[in-house]
Amino acid sequence: MATFEQGLLEYKSMKYRVYLEQDEDGIYVATCPTLPGCVSQGHTRAEATANIREAIEGYLKSLVKHGDPVPPGIEEEVIEVTNR
Repeated sequence: MATFEQGLLEYKSMKYRVYLEQDEDGIYVATCPTLPGCVSQGHTRAEATANIREAIEGYLKSLVKHGDPVPPGIEEEVIEVTNR
């Protein structure tokens, strides 16, 4: 059975899009749409970001442990244009 570490060697560094939104109580809610149900929160953006990173790592470990496919990470470029 593959370990998470073996999975990381196979996939190396992966990037997932995360959305951060502040709720009505001021708590930051972080979601990762590529990984259904992967949600976390924090009192600050930094805390929510750290928590969702931990949640994503746990989610991926579970996928590998159960032999489920790991969704590919994203690759994106930021293109800057001048609006004249």
